[in-house]
Amino acid sequence: MNDKVFLAFPKEGLQFLRTLKRNNNREWFQEHKSIYENSLKRPMSDLVAALAEDFQKFAPEMVASPKASAYRIYRDTRFSNDKSPYKTHVAAVFPRAGLGKHEGAGLYLHIDPSKVLIGGGLYMPLPEDLSSVRQKISDDAGSFLKIITNRQFRKMFGTVTGEKLSRVPRGFRPDHPAAEYLKHKQFLASKTFPCAVATMPSFYGIVVDTFRAMLPLIRFLNEPIVRSRRVRERQDALLRYGVERRITSK
Repeated sequence: MNDKVFLAFPKEGLQFLRTLKRNNNREWFQEHKSIYENSLKRPMSDLVAALAEDFQKFAPEMVASPKASAYRIYRDTRFSNDKSPYKTHVAAVFPRAGLGKHEGAGLYLHIDPSKVLIGGGLYMPLPEDLSSVRQKISDDAGSFLKIITNRQFRKMFGTVTGEKLSRVPRGFRPDHPAAEYLKHKQFLASKTFPCAVATMPSFYGIVVDTFRAMLPLIRFLNEPIVRSRRVRERQDALLRYGVERRITSK
């Protein structure tokens, strides 16, 4: 694998999450915070560091860093009826370099007391990015369908899921070969495992293998987003250049 040795999470980490679910309050958490730090937060940081090294070999455009990847365990309760202060899971996201944490398609890992979920996709696309992805699917349906009907992809993830429209959006043919996917507002795929997998020596290898299988879809989804961003950046640069020229010529 790599020089950053990581295999799995300690069993104490899963036990912490199970007990936190029954004791989701600040007093209990503060008393047991050292378990969280040693059995969940630190191992997640080690996992991110290991992936940062391995991504250089098979997914150099994907970002794995403490700042960009690991989610905090503290819940934002400002707009929620549920005032429980802590999440009862740990998770990390691995975005595409140059795109916002939740803008482009990324890889995702989630561990809770009932399951491990590994996968990713396009979760919260900006309207213009969703439009770019749909156009890419429409223009190159063959490549998209080849990715999601690939034997390994289907065995690992089944199919693409996520919120979708009831009809094909305006501007696309209702009988398009990829009509069902043009309806999508999200493009997600994942594989779930028993939670105990997170504590097995084979865990890290499973994460890497699952992310490898996910990568063709991630790259297909990100390609039109990155391209359209570059076009907009170039247009903005030309606009700024034109303004500067007019100012200096006065």
